[in-house]
Amino acid sequence: MRIRYIKYCALVFIFIAACSCNRKADKGDKPTIYKGLYSFGPEIKSFKDCDSGREFWVTDSSSQLELQYSQMNFEKPYEPVYVEVEGIKSKSGKEGMGSEYDSTLVVKKVVKITKEIPQDVCN
Repeated sequence: MRIRYIKYCALVFIFIAACSCNRKADKGDKPTIYKGLYSFGPEIKSFKDCDSGREFWVTDSSSQLELQYSQMNFEKPYEPVYVEVEGIKSKSGKEGMGSEYDSTLVVKKVVKITKEIPQDVCN
């Protein structure tokens, strides 16, 4: 009888843990609008969130962010621009480009990109 109770409790625990993991995954899969500063160059693709101040590695799945940045014709790489993008945050890999960042922002859509950095939004 005691062994059945222990097995039952273990199954309930596993079920609860599985449900909570699925909720976290669902939340992370929904794109969100992020506002911040984007810098691009040969070795860096970074985003600094205006709200939190945190920096993220950027992966451009929209194929528009890097393109629109390069069309601004900067004389030097890594010039920051203000962007509003729709994207998903995920944990960065342990190796390769972006591994020095805790998280990666996967850009799904570019909402706005401009050289003018609004002081009231991002300082």
